[in-house]
Amino acid sequence: MGLLAEGINEVIATTEGNAAPMGIINRSGSLHMVLFWGSHTSRNIVRDRWVVANFVFDPVLYVRTAFEDLPQEAFVREEIDGLLVSRLRDVEAWAAFAASVERSSDEAIIVRLIPLKEEVLDLQLHPVNRGFYSIVDATVHATRYIRNRDPWLGRLIEHHSRLARKCGGPREWEALELLERYMMNSQIEE
Repeated sequence: MGLLAEGINEVIATTEGNAAPMGIINRSGSLHMVLFWGSHTSRNIVRDRWVVANFVFDPVLYVRTAFEDLPQEAFVREEIDGLLVSRLRDVEAWAAFAASVERSSDEAIIVRLIPLKEEVLDLQLHPVNRGFYSIVDATVHATRYIRNRDPWLGRLIEHHSRLARKCGGPREWEALELLERYMMNSQIEE
């Protein structure tokens, strides 16, 4: 199985009825995720013991899945040796993993991943685009910023927003506008 590179791979992880951007850590072939307690993803992984990594290069989807639930039509069921998992419908590739909690703290769990199956559906070339990656980084920072309003995270979001505006294209600009709306709405709800 070779879809994951060494380091932290940003994917959209799916569990039962849920999708969210996540980092899968690959260190010398050992695969892990760090999940905060209270998220849909952590609850589902603890309960169901599986997760699917979806490889997709749509910045809007990264932002949407960080802040809202996708409709059921966005998911496809796959059976792997009798185990039913859910992946996203519109992906270039996906990889399913058995997942087990290796360690836990009051704040987070570390989940060990064992590959079950991977499939390439529609491989495309993706030139490095700093705008896309800046959207991913800004989204990660925003999910944390909304929890604690750390000014440092706010500055990082501003930095990555500027890069997305400068280096991205229409899809990155749409994702940035959506991210700004989610952040604005989170301030109103407080």
